[in-house]
Order: sequence, then C-alpha cells, then structure tokens
Amino acid sequence: MRSIFIKEINSFFSSIVGYVALLVFLVFCSLFLWIIPNFSILEYGYASMERFFDIAPWLLLLLVPAVTMRSFADEFRTGTIEWLSTKPVSDTEIIMGKYFATVVLIIFALLPTVVYVYTIDNLSYTDINIDTGAILGSYIGLFFLAATFAAVGIFCSSLTANQVVGFLISLFACFLLYTGFEQLSKLPKFSEGIDYYLSMVGMEFHYNSISRGLIDSRDVIYFVSVIVLFVSLTRYTLASRTRGGGNIG
Repeated sequence: MRSIFIKEINSFFSSIVGYVALLVFLVFCSLFLWIIPNFSILEYGYASMERFFDIAPWLLLLLVPAVTMRSFADEFRTGTIEWLSTKPVSDTEIIMGKYFATVVLIIFALLPTVVYVYTIDNLSYTDINIDTGAILGSYIGLFFLAATFAAVGIFCSSLTANQVVGFLISLFACFLLYTGFEQLSKLPKFSEGIDYYLSMVGMEFHYNSISRGLIDSRDVIYFVSVIVLFVSLTRYTLASRTRGGGNIG
C-alpha cells in the first residue's frame, strides 16, 4: 500500500494538472472570500469564517473529482491494472493506497486556507475574538466531507477507462449525495415528517451539524459508513473488471 500511496502522490505532482487543480481551488477560495460581492467577508462585515465554510464544499465538489478521475481510469486505459494485479498486493491495498493519497492531497489543498483564520482574526476588533471552536469544528466537518468525496470519486473512476467520464460521474454523484437529498426534502410532498429523515441521508445535513462546533458521533459514523460503502463498491468493481468477478483480494 505504501508504494501505491507514494506512486499516486508523485504522479499527481509530476503533472501540471495537479498544480493547476490546487491553484484553481485556492484562487477561487480567495476570490469568493475577499472579492466577489454577496460572498465577500469584507462586505459581510463580521469576523467569521462562515462564508468560507459555506463556499468550500462546492469548490471541493469540483476539486475532488478532478483529483480522483485518473485513479483507476488511467490504470485501465494504459493497461497497468493487469500489471498491478500480478504484484503481491491485494485489491484493498491498491484502493486504500490511492484513497489515502487523495485524502493527503486534499489536506494539502486545505492547509493554506488556515491563513484566512489568521487574517480575519487580525481584521477583527481587538476586544472581539473569532469563534475558534466553531472554526475547528467546521474544518473537521470539511475534512470528513472531502474524505467522503474522495471515496465516491475513486469508486466512480473504477467504472470507466475515460478520465473525463470518470470526472463527470463523480461530480454528479458527489453533488447528489451532498445536496440532492436536502433539496428533495424541501419538496411539498415530503413535508409531512419524512423531510427530516430524507435530509439526514445527505452529506450536507451532517456537514452542517459538525460545522456548528459540536462533534456528534452520529455524524462521524455517517461519514465513515459512506466511505466504507464506496471503498467496498470499488473493491467489487475492481475485482469484476480485472478478474471477471473472481475473488476479491
């Protein structure tokens, strides 16, 4: 698994696409947070990271599929997946190596945004401190959300040998799981009690819950369960494509 992890990290940073994806994410974060009207914190007037944590999931919705789209699609296209299957490494180790590499890359993209916390704290009045508890909770929620997007993205990449198709499938799946159920719950036909439970199926409900600064075990279990589900689906898909549905390693 370690060799797969290192290979994925090196592969990402050996391509200009990797740097462009990270740069675009950070540039758009900055534009939305400081410049674009109706989103800018300067226009908002409060020393809060709330605007950033409202925007970040939507930017991750684009970044994560861009990072994961080549995870397996490229292996299928070049035929290296057959070479990997002959090595003394199980399907699970291959998947987890790629998954952890993706998570590390996402953390790498999020780390520079900590500068925003420092900047906002310095822009606030000296006798008013920013809510560090809520910010920490929101970053934890953002991490779980991104980690879940990564599991979904890797699964979608295992469905096709075309990176663009993998990106689009992942984008749609992440969008549906993040806000699709939340939007469905707002329909009048679901307004008689089922709306709450329907919204609980989506990631947005649990992300917003953690972002309040209170880490609820139910939200953590939800994200971990979705990650395990999509890793398991990826194992099944990988076994089906490489071994014609044989035993899963």
